[in-house]
Amino acid sequence: MKTNWHQSVIYHIYPRSFKDSNKDGIGDLNGIIQKLDYVVELGADTIWISPTYPSPMRDFGYDISDFCNVDPLFGTLEDFDNLIQEAHNRNIKVIIDYIPGHTAWEHPWFVASASSRINPKRDWYIWRDPKPDGSVPNNWLSVFGGSRWEYDARTGQYYMHSFLKEMPDLNWRNPEVVDAMLEVLRFWLKRGIDGIRIDSFNVIYKHMDYLDEPLNPAYIHGENDPFREHDHIYTLSQPELLPLLKTFRKVLSEFGDKFMVTESYVEMPQLLKLYRAGDSLHAPFNFNIFKLPWNLNEYKSFIDVFDKEVGHEYIPTYVLGNHDNHRIATKIGSNQARIAAMLQLTLRGMPTVYYGEEIGMIDGEISLDEMQDPWAKNVGDVRLGRDPQRTPMQWNTEKYAGFSTKKPWLPIGKQYMYSNVEIQQSDTQSMLNLYKTILHFRKQSPALLYGTYESLKIKNKNVYAYMRTYKTEKLLILLNFSEEEQKISLNIPTSQVICNSYLTKEKGSLMDLKNSTLAPFEGYILQLSQ
Repeated sequence: MKTNWHQSVIYHIYPRSFKDSNKDGIGDLNGIIQKLDYVVELGADTIWISPTYPSPMRDFGYDISDFCNVDPLFGTLEDFDNLIQEAHNRNIKVIIDYIPGHTAWEHPWFVASASSRINPKRDWYIWRDPKPDGSVPNNWLSVFGGSRWEYDARTGQYYMHSFLKEMPDLNWRNPEVVDAMLEVLRFWLKRGIDGIRIDSFNVIYKHMDYLDEPLNPAYIHGENDPFREHDHIYTLSQPELLPLLKTFRKVLSEFGDKFMVTESYVEMPQLLKLYRAGDSLHAPFNFNIFKLPWNLNEYKSFIDVFDKEVGHEYIPTYVLGNHDNHRIATKIGSNQARIAAMLQLTLRGMPTVYYGEEIGMIDGEISLDEMQDPWAKNVGDVRLGRDPQRTPMQWNTEKYAGFSTKKPWLPIGKQYMYSNVEIQQSDTQSMLNLYKTILHFRKQSPALLYGTYESLKIKNKNVYAYMRTYKTEKLLILLNFSEEEQKISLNIPTSQVICNSYLTKEKGSLMDLKNSTLAPFEGYILQLSQ
């Protein structure tokens, strides 16, 4: 199928929470198939599906016991093949999670590796002797809390786990591991996937000297995630990662113009290195936007630099939320989320929409008894858990929001009776219809698909103004970041409204930019006279 990746809009599906087709309270592959027409109607053309591999589910699919199959919770390989076919029939591309850094305890590779120091697969994982006093080899921390090392009494060594102790790290310095994991990639490419999202990319390699990591002077005990106690100079973003991108690209290219996105929570300099180490069919996810405070200057400053530095050779990416971070409407507010959506969908590059963002879903309320996330359980703090942003999709006003007919694995969000797809489809001013309006306009707008970005300097410091231009098409986007009305006076001819963020203005109506007012948290997409 045709793959114009620079035009793509990714819709991120967390399968456990999207749609349950077999009435067990857990979403599945057939549930996704049932909702592919919804994805088309929304205006997205690519779905990224979080893991569906066989797994003990200690970390809900990121702890993998078989890289080349589907967990029965989600369906079968036949269901997966059917999903690919049904998606392609609708011109939807499919990206799956590729998780190269670790396995589950139960994976046959680790079972063999842990069986003996002389097993041929011993070096497929990272094993180290204890210090003379029997303690851990160094002070490295697990992302999920505690030491990164777990002692194996049977063989008298520690193995490394960047996440849960039940998720041992693969040794990517072993060529046999590299070859095996590249064969995993080929397995799914042969089944017709269009791309991969590489999970925890910046964690794959660790420094070979196993030195202690220094303390982070900015860490505040009791306020910050315990993982931040150290400066992770030996366990994150090691230099071997950049050549690894080319290795992955070589395999992907065996199957055509397949796309690759990488998950790395890194600052701008490292983000740009990841871009430049790849090619035009690779983009690291840009998570910096959702880490920013709701402040016009912060957003504008970051976007101006990011857009310029990425340039037109690569594809900029913008992410507002995902399965690991609070929903954008919770973080900044529901009205602000409309502005954030208009911003994300009108910038250059490839936006990623996390399921439910398009209806303004907020974090669910999860009690201690309902908590499922092992991260939160490990550190004993529900506030650090990821359950709230993973609650089931809200489709309608039925008992379980149309997600399932059985009690779901996580509770339905309490606001589902008025915040769901069915209600918002019939509300002409809903968040859902805002997404649809912008995404469908985006498909036919050369300025949004191919055009340049240029931020404007205007007198009103509460309004973000920028141009998107391609040949004769000129669009002006105005975003009021303030909770108060804002006057604007621009020396620009009268323009036509494409839409405003509240969907209260008729398309094609005129707006006098020399004397106009923006409502609190209101945005506009405007067509300028040619």
